[in-house]
Amino acid sequence: MIRYFLIYLIIINILSFILMYADKRRAIKRKWRISEHTLILTAILGGSIGALIGMYSFRHKTKHLKFKLGIPIILTFQLILIIINIVHK
Repeated sequence: MIRYFLIYLIIINILSFILMYADKRRAIKRKWRISEHTLILTAILGGSIGALIGMYSFRHKTKHLKFKLGIPIILTFQLILIIINIVHK
């Protein structure tokens, strides 16, 4: 079960990273954008590390408070949940 969870985390973080990249490229080219809701949702679903790395790698959404504070807060909550789960086993 842990193996599948780790595979899931790797995939969702890669997806979050790619979505940040794609949205940045689309913003530069003034094309259709990926919604902020989708970017936040992938972070909530476990892709917060990929989203955070993508934000700062591509300098994307770093001026938006929703992302600048929101993604690290999501990551913090996810880490707390993992620690609580480890401690209670």
